Amino acid sequence: MGLLSVILAALAAFVVGAVWYGVFAQKWVEASGVPTGEDGRPANSKSPAPYLTSFLCLILVAGMMRHVFAMAAIDSVGKGLLTGVGVGLFFIAPWITLNYGYSIRPRILAVIDGGYAVIGCAAIGIVLTLL
Repeated sequence: MGLLSVILAALAAFVVGAVWYGVFAQKWVEASGVPTGEDGRPANSKSPAPYLTSFLCLILVAGMMRHVFAMAAIDSVGKGLLTGVGVGLFFIAPWITLNYGYSIRPRILAVIDGGYAVIGCAAIGIVLTLL
């Protein structure tokens, strides 16, 4: 059940990310400066590589969160949600902001990507405690 819960948690974060970046697509494309095609979408949007890489990274995050949850006895949806928000808000989002600050990226990019880290980890936390 452990591996299945990690995969399902990663899938939940992936779906949340699809919705999140669907909402913020235009602002993210403008802020990130990624090359776009004639349709306005990132030039690599048809390649499976970014999506596979993203999902593999989410499996790593969910796997480590599952390990931490087991060690810390995080066993309820409320605790999973709160811990997931904490991981995203106090670990991942600051690191993203740090990297973007040094690379002189727009603040809105850190807000969009950091916001996804928070809600994505929250989704992982919920799923891990449900299974």
